[in-house]
Amino acid sequence: MQYVILVLTIIALIILAKVFSWPLKKILKLLLNILIGLIMILLVNVFGGKIGLTIPFNGVTALVAGLLGVPGVICLAILHYIF
Repeated sequence: MQYVILVLTIIALIILAKVFSWPLKKILKLLLNILIGLIMILLVNVFGGKIGLTIPFNGVTALVAGLLGVPGVICLAILHYIF
């Protein structure tokens, strides 16, 4: 009887680890994308500053760069250049 409880406990721990690791992977991926987006915005501001193209860094631009990545930064640069 003790072995059955031990096996069921191990199975329950494996299931819980799988359930809790999935959202953690998504959160870590989002944080990595935000970091890459921040670096891209900084690069655009450094090199684009010479031609008058800068992207203001705030919560909205960080969110767009984080969710969309490099295409999001390109879209932000195009929108800022147009408007």
